[in-house]
Amino acid sequence: MTKPASCAANVALAALTPLYGAPITLDEATLVADAARAEAQRHGWPMVIAITDSGGHLVLLYRLDQAQHGSVLVAQQKAKTAVDFRRPTGAFESALADGGLHWRLLGMTNLTPLEGGLPILRDGTVVGAIGVSGMQSTQDAQAAAAGIAAFGA
Repeated sequence: MTKPASCAANVALAALTPLYGAPITLDEATLVADAARAEAQRHGWPMVIAITDSGGHLVLLYRLDQAQHGSVLVAQQKAKTAVDFRRPTGAFESALADGGLHWRLLGMTNLTPLEGGLPILRDGTVVGAIGVSGMQSTQDAQAAAAGIAAFGA
C-alpha cells in the first residue's frame, strides 16, 4: 500500500526539520545576545533581544537604552515562535506576503509572523532561539543573524 501524497510530503518535511536538543546554556545565550547587542549598538538601534531555551522558556533578555516598551514582549514572542516551529519567523512573514491560504496563519495565536526570530542550533538540533524587536523587521533579523553567527552553528 502506498502512502497518500500528503502523507509522503509530511514525512519529507519531518526529515528536514531539526530535532530539539538539550537547552542552551546561560553562557551560550550570553554569547548570542552579546553579538546581537553589538550589531544593534553599531547601528544605533534601540532593540530588545530575547533568548529562549529549547522549551521556549526565557533564558536572557536585554532591553537596550530607549528601546520601546512594546518590543519586550514582541522579542520574546519572536524567539518563542522560532523555537516552537523550529524555523525562522521570517518564513511566516513571507507566507503572509504570498496571501491566499497563508492568511489562515493570522488565526494562530501562538506565532508571531515577523522577521527577527531565529532558532539556535547546536550539532543540528534546536537548543533555543533568539528574538529581536525594536526596528524594522529586516533590521531585527540582521541583529538576530549576528547573534547566530557568533554562536557558529
